[in-house]
Amino acid sequence: MNLQVPESVTFEDAIALTQSLLDSMSAGELEDRKIQAAITSLVKTENGARGFFVTYLTDDRTLADNPSPGAIEALKSSPEIVDELLVKNLAMSSAMEITHRRNNDEESAKGSDKVRQRTAYLIKQLRSDFITNKLKELSESAATGEGEYQAFLKRWGYDEEQKQVIQKAISDVLITTG
Repeated sequence: MNLQVPESVTFEDAIALTQSLLDSMSAGELEDRKIQAAITSLVKTENGARGFFVTYLTDDRTLADNPSPGAIEALKSSPEIVDELLVKNLAMSSAMEITHRRNNDEESAKGSDKVRQRTAYLIKQLRSDFITNKLKELSESAATGEGEYQAFLKRWGYDEEQKQVIQKAISDVLITTG
């Protein structure tokens, strides 16, 4: 598989490219270096990375539960984009788990929990000062209503319970990444 991702890739195209990549990975058709090259190509743009994560983290297969060394190295190739999206994904999946449970939608709550767990695992694997600082900034914004992530939290309308769950998810990740 030769996955060339144009700089102008759309979110929708990135989703389709990622689905194709995951299909090939699941079928055992790709060496790790080709997986690394494909993911590196996807995550170098914001649309590519967003499309990659929305597909990869929600996929029913177990590929995201145990990412290959090449997949992890690929994610390290664009830390400004990848780390920011992972921090926000951790917050959003944690908060959405609460929303789904409030709506008595246990299946969707389990899906959000799976995304949260996978996101936390990736954050632990990436272990960078940049991502640690972003997590701390998000936790501070959730606690105080001010700071770097205030606009993000406000835009999604998270309430106090959701902000507490976000802080707990961040705390759990920070404790295990040391």
